[in-house]
Amino acid sequence: MRLGKIRSPHYRIVVADARTKRDGRAIEMIGKYHPKEDPSYIEVDSDRVQYWLSVGAQPTEPVKAILRLTGDWQRHVGEPVPEDALKTKPRKTDQRAVFETAAREAVGLGAAQAGAPRGTRTEGTKSGAAAATGGSDTGASEPGAAETGLAGPTGHGPGDRPAEA
Repeated sequence: MRLGKIRSPHYRIVVADARTKRDGRAIEMIGKYHPKEDPSYIEVDSDRVQYWLSVGAQPTEPVKAILRLTGDWQRHVGEPVPEDALKTKPRKTDQRAVFETAAREAVGLGAAQAGAPRGTRTEGTKSGAAAATGGSDTGASEPGAAETGLAGPTGHGPGDRPAEA
């Protein structure tokens, strides 16, 4: 079943009655094929393919070629399955980790002195309110804040609203 735009086809590998239209109703979707990616993206549910081949389904020539690449056709006819027949994409590098490493090296910290990820607290740090007042890290910088769980100058409590004139 063809999907996608002009010059950008994506196919669903489906089980369908031979009398249906190309994009007609399918019995079951058993895979995907994206030929324009490099290398081509092929995803096939091997268990379902083997079931449908065993009950007499006849693949079209393009689907048979895909099944030969994945090794499902060889498994069906009893031939040895080729090893590493499919090319795979190399794993993408984590861009955030690369950026953080480069930033640490630029600052001079190096990879050995990497701190906790951004947005997390370590046990030795004080909250913004406690650090500003010199108090402890209890979160109770305002009277009544301990009961409500709201801290003062963090921008999240009722004490942080501007005084009305």
